[in-house]
Amino acid sequence: MNLHKYISLFIFLIMTACVQYHSPERSTWSQYLRGASFTDMTETARIAKRPVFLGAGGKLISSVESPAKMDYGDKSQNDTAISVNYMANLEYELYDALRKPGISVQRAGTDVVIILVRDAIMELNVADISADGADTLKTITKILNKYDATFMEIAGYTDAMAKKQADALSLDMAQRVGVFFSQQGISTTRMFIVGRGSARPIAGQDDIGRLTNRRIEIRLVPAR
Repeated sequence: MNLHKYISLFIFLIMTACVQYHSPERSTWSQYLRGASFTDMTETARIAKRPVFLGAGGKLISSVESPAKMDYGDKSQNDTAISVNYMANLEYELYDALRKPGISVQRAGTDVVIILVRDAIMELNVADISADGADTLKTITKILNKYDATFMEIAGYTDAMAKKQADALSLDMAQRVGVFFSQQGISTTRMFIVGRGSARPIAGQDDIGRLTNRRIEIRLVPAR
């Protein structure tokens, strides 16, 4: 390959890397999100969704090989032990990969929760995912595709100032993230997508608190 071709390839790679992500037209979202559930991810909802999840190639936590073979105890105890180890490893990988402002990873029992402040992943004044946000979501995608014996709830939240449009705005954020994940190959049969408006604030109502309350929470639960 001559120098001209090397230069052309280099320019092409730079231009490709700089392409801004844009969510597809809203009219197509139902196609990307076919198979997702638009309800809270309760235990009952997960049980109801499990046949669809398995039919689409999903796997339960019991099919994940334990680090140490367990020839003792009942199935429930073994599954719990495997879940704890599996989710601990998932939490560590997410925490290690997502050391960015506005992003945190937390444990709640065996569940893992990723909190993404809106301005960390979306354009400031436009309802769309930013370039940095797309990079962050791609990082999350790689890890979630590796730890695929999990269900996920993608929940959008707003601050208390947007009362009239709170539900619509929060659902819009959650759906955009769901569409992005679907485009990146995450099975929609794992997804529960909800918009909770200004419910469940995690900060005060001052300027900084409102920015924190505008967020996406991705809750990951072992598939059992």
